Amino acid sequence: MGMTKTFVLMAAMTAIFIGVGYLIGGVAGMGLAFIVAAAMNAFAYWNADKIVLRMQGARQVTGKETSPVIRTFVSDTLALADHAGIPPAIYIIDTAQPNAFATGRNPENAAVAATTGLLSMLTREEVAGVMAHELAHVKNRDSLTMTVTATLAGAIGMLANFALFFGGDRERGGMITALAIMIFAPMAASIVQFAISRSREYEADRIGAEICGNPAWLASALQKIERGARSQINVHAERNPAAAHMYIINPLNGRRGDSLFSTHPSTANRVAALQKQAGEMQLGPDRIPDDAPERTPTGPWG
Repeated sequence: MGMTKTFVLMAAMTAIFIGVGYLIGGVAGMGLAFIVAAAMNAFAYWNADKIVLRMQGARQVTGKETSPVIRTFVSDTLALADHAGIPPAIYIIDTAQPNAFATGRNPENAAVAATTGLLSMLTREEVAGVMAHELAHVKNRDSLTMTVTATLAGAIGMLANFALFFGGDRERGGMITALAIMIFAPMAASIVQFAISRSREYEADRIGAEICGNPAWLASALQKIERGARSQINVHAERNPAAAHMYIINPLNGRRGDSLFSTHPSTANRVAALQKQAGEMQLGPDRIPDDAPERTPTGPWG
């Protein structure tokens, strides 16, 4: 269902793009805008992992780190990745805010990153649930999906600017139409883009729970991360808010609800979905406490 919803939303994005081009009335201008936007996003696509990791202040870590916590984190994540059939690079971000994200154009060129705050605030099991979620993003090729939607959103924005510059098609309202396109077309594209991001979060939660073997770990982690994100500032994310949608929990604020302009689903809704999944896996919703107890993981990474 998640992938179907994504395809429907991408079709909506394409329809917005074509509709804006029609209202402007210039097929040549529409083609030029798409080519420029595609070229810009193609560069970002091939270099996305390096750009995002550098912007977020991430550093690559291995099993040779001096910190035993990081060594364990690397070992557990690699074991989870092996279980999922994915070979990502692993990164750490030095910030007190608990959070994590994945990047890369495909599973063969992917990276997963966690903050030091995540490792210090969460139990080993909860960290495993979070990293399984990020590995699910890699497995689902969500970075590719978001790159395509970003290309279309960029093209729509450029077409909207062209509409204002050229004044729009006089037969379709002239300047009034141009202003409407400039204001509402990018807004509509952003709403669709955010909706795609939210749908992929639900899907990554579901598959991540399957990878780690227990939805309770991820559900408990999400609750802790949300509380931590509200009380701790992620300086790197604040400086580069365009990457906020990549984190498992919005690093910029703690807005509740699945509003049209939210990049993430509400944590309560995500936990509810994981509770349902736990019931289907015969683990029972009572296995999802606010704070999971410390215990040794028993999944494939143990």
